[in-house]
Amino acid sequence: MSDVDRLRGWPATLTEGPVSLRPLRLSDVRVWRDTRVRNADWLRPWEPSNPETPLFRTGLGPYITMVATLRREARQGLALPWVVTYRGRFAGQLTIGAIVWGSARSAQVGYWIDGALAGRGITPTALAMAVDHCFFTTGLHRIEANIRPENQASRRVVEKLGFREEGTRRRQLHIDGAWRDHICYALTAEDVPGGLLVQWRRARSSVEEV
Repeated sequence: MSDVDRLRGWPATLTEGPVSLRPLRLSDVRVWRDTRVRNADWLRPWEPSNPETPLFRTGLGPYITMVATLRREARQGLALPWVVTYRGRFAGQLTIGAIVWGSARSAQVGYWIDGALAGRGITPTALAMAVDHCFFTTGLHRIEANIRPENQASRRVVEKLGFREEGTRRRQLHIDGAWRDHICYALTAEDVPGGLLVQWRRARSSVEEV
């Protein structure tokens, strides 16, 4: 696969109503760090214990390194690192990572949202846009979301969107001081032939009409 094929559809900015996804920039470092620090208690139970991924430090250096790494992976066709915005405000992050090409064409998604903005449908809207872009523009075939069983909020996001539960991965990641089990959720392109965002719009409309 050529570099052109790997980078198909990137960089990309996607918008649905007040929710947008845009590429992560070095200029986001300060607001990214400040949001993470403010949400430390909200995010800590679900974040990998990885020294290469800054969580709640006060210095900017680790964040600059993290952003530079993600941007390099994006140029290599190995990640799609987006910032989530809501009404133009920085709201969180959604990254399609661990992209495997060849016969797999698969990836994993991770996301987090500012706790002050939770409950507004921002994350499922952002995820639906990202999945559609991956399937119908980038050319991926399968997206996985691996979530701790205790993380009910994150599980509700993927369940609302129709991700299929495929079982438990024992002690998959080191999180919050210990090796933690994760539930694997997944979608393939065949699951959403008309697009995931269309399904999500219909689901939201049905709830609003009740």
